Amino acid sequence: MGISEQGRRTLKTASIYFALVFGAGFLLGIIRIAWIVPEIGTRWGELLEMPIMLVVILLSARRVSRHVVAPTHALFVGLLSLAFLVIAELSFAFLLRHLTPPDYIASRDPVAGTVYVVLLVVLAVMPALLASR
Repeated sequence: MGISEQGRRTLKTASIYFALVFGAGFLLGIIRIAWIVPEIGTRWGELLEMPIMLVVILLSARRVSRHVVAPTHALFVGLLSLAFLVIAELSFAFLLRHLTPPDYIASRDPVAGTVYVVLLVVLAVMPALLASR
């Protein structure tokens, strides 16, 4: 039993969406950690990055939503991308900082971490919101 053509398309689109958002976040994270955090601190550095990431999510979702047939498939794209992103982030936290998932979550700033969770929800639903237009 193989994966359907629609399943392949959904997986490919989710991978592209993930790569666009993760790639931008990775680059912004390097800039934030190297230059912004030493000047204004972790919380404000992360909060400063959030509006940029919101724009990245919107533009990326708009790009990939053109390749999705139905809003339900777009929701799967968003949810798969969210899963890829969470797996990647937890993997990097473990490999680079030796933090378990609970330790990583506990290490997040409560304010910036809450905004980050909201952005994760936006990441998950934005392709479906744009595909339904």
